[in-house]
Amino acid sequence: MKIVELDSYAANPGDLSWDGLKALGELTLYDYSRPEEVVARAKDADAVLINKVNITDAVMAQLPKLKYIGVLATGFNVVDTAAANRRGIIVTNIPAYSTNSVVQMVFAHLLNATNQVAHYADENRKGRWSKNRDFCYWDTPLVELAGKSIGIVGLGHIGSRVAQLAHDFGMDVSALTSKNATELPEYIRKTTLEGLLSSCDVVTLHCPLTADNKGMINAERLQLMHPGAILINTGRGPLVDEQAVADALEAGTLGAYCADVMTEEPPRADNPLLRQPHAYITPHIAWATKEARQRLLDICVANLKAFEAGQPVNVVNR
Repeated sequence: MKIVELDSYAANPGDLSWDGLKALGELTLYDYSRPEEVVARAKDADAVLINKVNITDAVMAQLPKLKYIGVLATGFNVVDTAAANRRGIIVTNIPAYSTNSVVQMVFAHLLNATNQVAHYADENRKGRWSKNRDFCYWDTPLVELAGKSIGIVGLGHIGSRVAQLAHDFGMDVSALTSKNATELPEYIRKTTLEGLLSSCDVVTLHCPLTADNKGMINAERLQLMHPGAILINTGRGPLVDEQAVADALEAGTLGAYCADVMTEEPPRADNPLLRQPHAYITPHIAWATKEARQRLLDICVANLKAFEAGQPVNVVNR
């Protein structure tokens, strides 16, 4: 089997082994692939592995040997799955590999926003504490999570784990979810999006991006949130209207925006969120712990083995 990985660097910049895939066939790795390079690089491949490279119907039409597309991520919107289905090409993804790492980033953002760890560490590098009259100082609000309310949009693997940890912190937990209220743990209250936004101190987004929820957090809905509220987005950038969020931060009607994802990645240098002091943006790294990336590669190998055995798993186009 000829296997081509078209954008290998993000998942494995060199600190992990590709030996599991090499054992399955002839493996060719490309760190990055521009759109115009995809067909030439994949023309002889039986299996193509991708992360962010787009595989369209037009691309598939030029790859007659292609039988399998493995997306090294949970989201698979980079593949025209309907076209793949018509062409008899199996498409798989990697579900739930990064749950713990993403949840960890959610709370890293939340704790930074409430305790301002980065701010005080930076101030102390400048010598501020050494020059202070008293044994301590603070110049930002310091917020205890216990007793605060958190609203979770989406209760999949990540959202459910966030809910559990928030409950452990002593927070009141509400959720927007398609699950029946009777299916939920007793500490989760099911509510509407509007109810969640208007009642919660913290709102965190954990739903997939669809045509229906693109820009769901817009200027009108931001007005429902009370001043000082924290909005967290580790889901997908386009779930929020970034200009509206920047405007809310500028006006002081939103306390903080914590995001690991942006509508455009990398973001444009003039993105309005990048100049907001209460926008805390990390460069889409919640998934990228070494442990999570190792799980990603392990599941990738298992997916390809199952396909080769005629019993594909994690198929997203059936």
